[in-house]
Amino acid sequence: MMRRFRRGPRGRLPKPIRIGVTPNIRRFIPIPQLNPTPIYIEPAEIEVLRLVDLEGLTQEAAGERMGISRGTVWRLLQSARKKMIQAIIECRPIFVFP
Repeated sequence: MMRRFRRGPRGRLPKPIRIGVTPNIRRFIPIPQLNPTPIYIEPAEIEVLRLVDLEGLTQEAAGERMGISRGTVWRLLQSARKKMIQAIIECRPIFVFP
Protein backbone atom coordinates (compact mmCIF):
# COMPACT_ATOMS: atom_id res chain seq x y z
CA MET A 1 0.00 0.00 0.00
CA MET A 2 1.21 3.45 -0.83
CA ARG A 3 0.20 6.54 1.15
CA ARG A 4 -0.71 9.57 -0.89
CA PHE A 5 -0.59 13.13 0.27
CA ARG A 6 -3.04 15.95 -0.14
CA ARG A 7 -1.98 18.50 -2.78
CA GLY A 8 -3.75 21.43 -1.19
CA PRO A 9 -4.39 22.64 2.33
CA ARG A 10 -8.01 21.44 2.52
CA GLY A 11 -10.12 18.48 1.60
CA ARG A 12 -10.18 14.84 2.55
CA LEU A 13 -7.08 12.68 2.59
CA PRO A 14 -6.61 10.51 -0.51
CA LYS A 15 -7.23 6.78 -0.25
CA PRO A 16 -4.19 4.48 -0.25
CA ILE A 17 -3.48 2.90 -3.64
CA ARG A 18 -2.48 -0.74 -4.15
CA ILE A 19 0.41 -1.06 -6.59
CA GLY A 20 0.92 -4.52 -8.11
CA VAL A 21 4.36 -4.11 -9.65
CA THR A 22 7.07 -1.79 -8.38
CA PRO A 23 9.05 -0.29 -11.27
CA ASN A 24 12.65 -1.50 -11.54
CA ILE A 25 13.88 1.88 -12.72
CA ARG A 26 13.93 5.22 -10.96
CA ARG A 27 14.76 7.48 -13.91
CA PHE A 28 14.89 7.77 -17.69
CA ILE A 29 17.41 10.20 -19.12
CA PRO A 30 17.55 10.75 -22.89
CA ILE A 31 21.01 11.00 -24.49
CA PRO A 32 20.75 14.47 -26.10
CA GLN A 33 19.62 16.46 -23.08
CA LEU A 34 18.27 19.65 -24.56
CA ASN A 35 16.24 20.50 -21.48
CA PRO A 36 17.79 19.16 -18.24
CA THR A 37 14.74 20.01 -16.11
CA PRO A 38 13.30 16.62 -15.04
CA ILE A 39 9.68 15.56 -15.04
CA TYR A 40 8.57 13.74 -11.88
CA ILE A 41 6.05 10.88 -12.13
CA GLU A 42 4.39 9.00 -9.27
CA PRO A 43 4.45 5.19 -8.94
CA ALA A 44 0.63 5.24 -9.02
CA GLU A 45 0.73 6.92 -12.43
CA ILE A 46 3.11 4.24 -13.73
CA GLU A 47 0.81 1.52 -12.36
CA VAL A 48 -2.21 3.05 -14.13
CA LEU A 49 -0.27 3.25 -17.41
CA ARG A 50 0.77 -0.38 -17.02
CA LEU A 51 -2.73 -1.65 -16.26
CA VAL A 52 -4.65 0.37 -18.84
CA ASP A 53 -2.21 0.79 -21.73
CA LEU A 54 0.04 -2.27 -21.38
CA GLU A 55 -2.34 -4.93 -20.02
CA GLY A 56 -5.41 -3.50 -21.78
CA LEU A 57 -7.69 -3.32 -18.75
CA THR A 58 -10.59 -0.90 -18.64
CA GLN A 59 -10.35 2.05 -16.30
CA GLU A 60 -13.01 0.46 -14.12
CA ALA A 61 -11.09 -2.83 -13.83
CA ALA A 62 -7.84 -0.97 -13.14
CA GLY A 63 -9.58 1.01 -10.40
CA GLU A 64 -10.86 -2.18 -8.78
CA ARG A 65 -7.41 -3.73 -8.88
CA MET A 66 -5.79 -0.61 -7.38
CA GLY A 67 -8.55 0.02 -4.84
CA ILE A 68 -9.50 3.46 -6.17
CA SER A 69 -12.40 4.93 -8.14
CA ARG A 70 -12.61 5.05 -11.92
CA GLY A 71 -12.46 8.83 -11.77
CA THR A 72 -9.16 8.71 -9.91
CA VAL A 73 -7.82 6.24 -12.49
CA TRP A 74 -8.85 8.65 -15.25
CA ARG A 75 -7.12 11.59 -13.52
CA LEU A 76 -3.91 9.60 -12.93
CA LEU A 77 -3.96 8.31 -16.51
CA GLN A 78 -4.36 11.78 -18.00
CA SER A 79 -1.58 13.17 -15.81
CA ALA A 80 0.80 10.28 -16.61
CA ARG A 81 0.18 10.45 -20.36
CA LYS A 82 0.73 14.21 -20.41
CA LYS A 83 4.01 13.86 -18.49
CA MET A 84 5.28 11.04 -20.73
CA ILE A 85 4.46 12.90 -23.95
CA GLN A 86 6.02 16.10 -22.62
CA ALA A 87 9.21 14.22 -21.69
CA ILE A 88 9.46 12.62 -25.13
CA ILE A 89 8.69 15.78 -27.10
CA GLU A 90 10.92 18.07 -25.03
CA CYS A 91 13.67 15.43 -24.55
CA ARG A 92 13.48 15.77 -20.76
CA PRO A 93 14.52 13.19 -18.15
CA ILE A 94 11.82 11.34 -16.17
CA PHE A 95 12.26 10.62 -12.46
CA VAL A 96 10.01 8.34 -10.39
CA PHE A 97 9.47 9.60 -6.88
CA PRO A 98 7.86 7.61 -4.07
